[in-house]
Formats: sequence, C-alpha cells, structure tokens
Amino acid sequence: MPAARIIPCLDVADGRVVKGVRFRDHRDVGDIIEHALRYRDEGADELVFYDITASADGRSVDLAWIERVAAVIDIPFAVAGGIASVETARDVLSAGADKVSVNSPALERPRLLAELASAFGRQCVVLGIDSLIDDDGTLIVKQYTGRPESSRSSGRQTIAWAVEAASLGAGEIVLNCMDRDGVRAGYDLVQLNALIAAVDVPVIISGGAGEMTHFADAFRSGASGALAASVFHDRRIAIGDLKNYLSYEGVEVRR
Repeated sequence: MPAARIIPCLDVADGRVVKGVRFRDHRDVGDIIEHALRYRDEGADELVFYDITASADGRSVDLAWIERVAAVIDIPFAVAGGIASVETARDVLSAGADKVSVNSPALERPRLLAELASAFGRQCVVLGIDSLIDDDGTLIVKQYTGRPESSRSSGRQTIAWAVEAASLGAGEIVLNCMDRDGVRAGYDLVQLNALIAAVDVPVIISGGAGEMTHFADAFRSGASGALAASVFHDRRIAIGDLKNYLSYEGVEVRR
C-alpha cells in the first residue's frame, strides 16, 4: 500500500488563507505563500488550495497566486475553485498546479469529469465532495458551500455520487465531512469506510482532525491521505512530529 499522505488544506478567500468551522465564520489565518513555504519545509506530502468562493461567485480561480505558489515550492499541489471547463483546468495546470479539484462544477455537469480525465489523465482529476448528514441520517452532497448564503443541497447522495464520479474519470476523491469541519472531534470513519468500500480510487478524508490519533485511525481505515487545516495552521500539531507518531504506530509515511 502506498505511504500515507499528510495534506494541509488551505482555504483561500480574497487572496488570503482563511479557516472556518462547519464551513462558516471564516477567520483570516495568513498569507498564501508563507503558509505554502512553511508546509513545504515541515514535510507535507501535498497541499490543497480551495478558492472557496469561486464557484458561488460564478468565476474561476485566480491564476496569479497559483503561479506564485508554483515558483516557490517543490511538492505537489491541487487547486480547486470554479474549474468548470477543460480550458480553465489547462490554465490552472499550466500555472503550476499538479492536479485540479472539482466540486460544484461537476455536480452541475458530471461529464466534466470525463472531459478532464480524457484531456489530462485521471491522475490529475480530484473530486471534492462536501458531505452532510441530513436530518434523517442520509448522507447528502452540498454545493456552493464557500458562501453560506449560497450553499444548497445538490439533490445527490454522497456514496452514489462518488460511484458515478469515479466511473466518469475522477482519479481520487476528497471526502469533506461538513459536520466535523473545524471541530477537532475526529474524522468521520463511518462515512470514510462506506466510501472506501464503494469506489476503486484513492479516498482522502477531510474534516475533524484534532489529535494525532485521529490521523492514525483514518489511515488504519484505509484512507490514502488525510487533509487538515486548523491543527496545522494554529500549530497544534507539527507535521514532523505527526509523521514520527504515525511511523511508531506502524503507518508507513514519506520522509
């Protein structure tokens, strides 16, 4: 099995890194480049940048900061934010990103995933799923979550959408568990296990990391990567210490 991936997540709004709780009440946590350099130096395996308001605002991600990030780091990074066409994806990849991540645009037009996979290879295509537990316990997919006033149900269920997306060409899936986002109570292993059992592509878990044990639990459940934000941004967990801990726990990590 490939080594577990530790992936800091950087939500971007108005050119700054921000962090919210359950996708609301975002606070400014710093400069994009400073964060990218710090995580490169600390040993992150990859980075993910989400321009969180791009889709809700009907625009695509700003290429200028992608180029600035690509100029200073040498680890892979993915970018998401209003990538609704092959042409926009090509611009993002040409600016220096290694992968494109799509969420709301794919919900609007699922064939986008097939088009991206055909143009760039499915290894470049990441599907983000913002998953919420509905009142009746159903896992539903939300879209336009970057702005609370725009957020709405997509009318799709999480597992069914993941299966369809993987069949269309998504090369990996990031499961954003909205109920756990920013609360540091641990990843939702029930959702994670259900998704891993349903698809044949790598699954990255996001939402809920608060302690090193939470990462170990996710990797033992079969996650390919673990996304986290506030515990890294606020220096509650150092990536080097986390990798030492995981290695001691028998989880293979990249050095």
